[in-house]
Amino acid sequence: MFNFKEIASVTLILFSVIDILGSIPIVIELRKREGHIHSLKATIISGVLMILFLYLGASILQLFGLDVESFAIAGAIILFILSLELILGVRFFKEDESTGAGSIVPLAFPLISGAGTLTTIISLRVVYEVPNILAGIILNLIFVYIVLKSTGWLERKLGKSGFSVLRRVFGIILLAIAIKILKGNIHI
Repeated sequence: MFNFKEIASVTLILFSVIDILGSIPIVIELRKREGHIHSLKATIISGVLMILFLYLGASILQLFGLDVESFAIAGAIILFILSLELILGVRFFKEDESTGAGSIVPLAFPLISGAGTLTTIISLRVVYEVPNILAGIILNLIFVYIVLKSTGWLERKLGKSGFSVLRRVFGIILLAIAIKILKGNIHI
């Protein structure tokens, strides 16, 4: 049932897309603005969104008359653009400027479980078994929670240059993942 190689692959893919390490500057800014972030609440809400999309994403697609392969290709294009953001240090996607509880908007959604993450989850269903994707989601949520709880410590330890290197490394990994998904879903 569980395939540890698949779980490791899914975990790394989602880790690259969620990019919680690269989001630490945003999390720190939210903490300064809000005074406090609710790490557990943000993690649970993100998890619920991801798991709901894992199980209901295909039904939602059918409702709109879309097939999973088309959605996977669209997701791969989004991942490609996200990877360019990470590698080149430019912004193609703008953060939502809406006000509200910082632990939910924009932290839980769209920062942690945003369009890129949800698109990736539905794309992963084409390649990996659901229990392995679920395990990868849970492992990432544990990591997200740990990072959210320790943003101050991480900020002091890694510094700006450390985060810059991490973002670019994960950008290259994400680019390779986007190409893999494209190759696996284009049938000419």
